[in-house]
Amino acid sequence: MNKLQTLQHYFGHDNFREQQEEVIDAILNQEDVLMILPTGGGKSLCYQLPSLLMSGVTVVISPLLALMHDQVVSLRENGIPSAMLSSMQTLEETRQIEQQLRTNQIKLLYVAPERLMNAYFLTFLLDLNINFFVVDEAHCVSEWGHEFREHYRMLSQLRISFPSTTITAFTATATPMVRDDILNNLNLKSPKVITGSLFRKNLTIQAKHRQTDGRRQLLDFLKQHDNEAGIVYAFSRKQTESIATYLKKQGYKAEAYHAGLATNVKNKVFGDFVADNINIVVATIAFGMGIDKSNIRFVVHLNLPKTLENYYQEIGRAGRDGLDASTLLLFSNTDIVQQKAFISELDDSPYKENAFEKINTISRFSNSDGCRHQQIATYFHEEIDACQSSCDNCINPDKDKIDITEDAQKILSAIYRTQQSFGIHYIVDVLRGSQEQRILQNAHNELSVYSIGKHYSKAQWLNISDKLLEIGAVSIGEYKVYKLLDKGIDILKGLAKLDIKQSRMEVAKEKTLKENKHSKKRVEYFDDYEVEIFDQLRELRKAIATENKVPPYVVFSDKTLKELSNLMPSNKAEMLNIHGIGEVKFERYGQLFLDKMEEIENA
Repeated sequence: MNKLQTLQHYFGHDNFREQQEEVIDAILNQEDVLMILPTGGGKSLCYQLPSLLMSGVTVVISPLLALMHDQVVSLRENGIPSAMLSSMQTLEETRQIEQQLRTNQIKLLYVAPERLMNAYFLTFLLDLNINFFVVDEAHCVSEWGHEFREHYRMLSQLRISFPSTTITAFTATATPMVRDDILNNLNLKSPKVITGSLFRKNLTIQAKHRQTDGRRQLLDFLKQHDNEAGIVYAFSRKQTESIATYLKKQGYKAEAYHAGLATNVKNKVFGDFVADNINIVVATIAFGMGIDKSNIRFVVHLNLPKTLENYYQEIGRAGRDGLDASTLLLFSNTDIVQQKAFISELDDSPYKENAFEKINTISRFSNSDGCRHQQIATYFHEEIDACQSSCDNCINPDKDKIDITEDAQKILSAIYRTQQSFGIHYIVDVLRGSQEQRILQNAHNELSVYSIGKHYSKAQWLNISDKLLEIGAVSIGEYKVYKLLDKGIDILKGLAKLDIKQSRMEVAKEKTLKENKHSKKRVEYFDDYEVEIFDQLRELRKAIATENKVPPYVVFSDKTLKELSNLMPSNKAEMLNIHGIGEVKFERYGQLFLDKMEEIENA
């Protein structure tokens, strides 16, 4: 069969996509190749098809077991003899695959880089008829890349061990620095470098400042994707499980996926997602790399990714079938502080400096008013026009900005007058006239800035503080203490002005339990709980605990009190939807707390 017949017979396509045939021809001519093509562009076919037209076996180096397994299953379904060698196989299975390789019964063999560098395995490969090597996810080779892996760096040994064998490399993203590092490390010989456009018109990109834990924003987004498949990326293992549980209570078919789960659990989640038995996977970044599921309609990030490369690869898992897909990035400047804290723990090196710059880049991207597709392309040194209709900034250009210089001065003055010794939530509580005990003990209720900020909600003040962080007017030090920087001093003195998108100050009103009776909200973050109400509920808890001769936490935990302060339930049914309150606890203490909250509401 020729190329086109092979394409039709094994893959069911009538025509090649743009640039696929060029790569296939280069491989058939035994040329080294580096292909940089966005996720969904059809990279895999570029090396799978020529293998069928050549004698021998193609060895594919891939970073993830799930990715390899997915590819092998797909190839076998297409009638292409393929296998993977990994820790997942028994010794007997491994020996069977090795025998099949010796007798030329396998066309594509998938292995991890760790196995490839094993002395026994390298010797074994030397006895095989290898037509060419494929380094998939080749950005992992580069120490300047976003997913650098030490064993990938060792793939430089391939050229030494197999000096006359063709080596090809494929990746979805690579800056010029990463591209050069791949070429040099793999020692590609006069390679054909083929780069596809990064612009994916079917992908709508939007980014929003996260409000509290982002759950309400997530639900609003999911209403637009009813019964569609998608991935929600979370920062931690705990967060994936918490969000998955939350979504299930809202009626969504969702499961968590992270590296800490048992292998059989991960495999079931992966299989159920691919088979459309579940719609949503809430995962760490370990999920989705190379997944062949083409009908993923959305990708949500609940936290800021580490790099723009990570972000672009992860959103690229949506809309691989070419149909419209949506992405949502929810972020806060606390994400940036957290990421930078991790980087600070590294030893000083060019890699550490590069990591800091990558965080700053993704931060600027998330806060920008410009075309998001254009910014991504620019980062990877490609010039494109603004998308016009495929990102939030182009669809709804926010021309309306409001001057917040005076409000910024209030925050900056409060930071200064409290000796630059407190976190932002304390500062905002001072501005909003909180009666929290710590404020009274510190006599900060006597400051001139006390109670001058009641015209904004706490969330709105936090948005203004985010803006001050973005422009470098303040910094966050040890214990999350806010400090003034030169730019902040200029604003405070009236030497500089500050404005903000009007949309950022339009904070949605908190839903009450009356609007959401069927869900039992799990509170994971307490940045925005109502301090004054919490203090009054805590006093009631103390009185009940003293009367019953039990520790206060036995009555209700702080977590429960903080959720009560936010949602203010008014009856038993609503109380039972609060974390930590069951029938027994309600019968003992529930009515006392309901009476107290009614008293607070009527005050």
